[in-house]
Amino acid sequence: MINPVWLKTFCTLVEIGHFTRTAEKLHMTQSGVSQHIQKLEEYLKQKLIIREAKQFTLTPSGEQLFQRGQIVLVELDNLAGQVIDDPPFEGEVNIMSPGSIGLQLYPHLLSLQQSHRKLMINYRFAPNEDIEQAVSAAKADIGIVTEVPKSTEVKTAVLTKEPLVLVTPRDIIEPSWDALQNLGFINHPDGFMHAQKLFKENYPEFQYMQQFSQSGFSNQIGLILEPVSRGLGFSVLPLNAALAFTHTEKIHIHRLANPVVQTLFLIEHKHKARSNRLMTILHSINSMLT
Repeated sequence: MINPVWLKTFCTLVEIGHFTRTAEKLHMTQSGVSQHIQKLEEYLKQKLIIREAKQFTLTPSGEQLFQRGQIVLVELDNLAGQVIDDPPFEGEVNIMSPGSIGLQLYPHLLSLQQSHRKLMINYRFAPNEDIEQAVSAAKADIGIVTEVPKSTEVKTAVLTKEPLVLVTPRDIIEPSWDALQNLGFINHPDGFMHAQKLFKENYPEFQYMQQFSQSGFSNQIGLILEPVSRGLGFSVLPLNAALAFTHTEKIHIHRLANPVVQTLFLIEHKHKARSNRLMTILHSINSMLT
């Protein structure tokens, strides 16, 4: 049977890609890391890595062991969690989501944490690809994404649907095509995608986003509408992001004639069992959304 300590050292090394930093994370010496890899290779009678100065590459056997080894390590962690105390309001939960839904969820979950001080919620805003990678590698307990993931290591369920809205400065009562062209577009990482979906269904004149001049860009979810509030342009965002803006009195949120929604998916590692504290978090999220 493969020694799980050697296997953990190997998988950690592959994830980090550096012997010294792996040793630091595992509280080992660098030579100790090398010894674990050597012992693993001797046991399997297979070369797992090819060293190149201070770097290394995986052999085909190493790649296969890494993929399967991650699953084994997750299952071992699950086994340990199943035989020890698993309180519903204690421990760490790691969550990742896009900024829009995060602006709604995170304050709600902080209120839950205030009521249960031994519960620790780590919340990261990130794009879909990063969220999928983190959940696939069991580095996040749950993720919320706006696209169906491609990884075979995650399981997916529909969480909710979020409307897309047009946001203009306060004085724009009727967002005509000409008014939008005069304003210009305030872009963000998902800006073109959101605007294309909404405009395609509501403006016959729309063909592509280059019909609008770009008046600005921000990748900070809480600041995207700041230039809009100052009359510098318009933007398209999920409703929750628009409602979370600090100065809603300075903007106009338009629900257009033909509604467009984006689906939000909850993703989890398919081999990782839910802890009781994660069940607490999921129950709180579902209660808020419904």
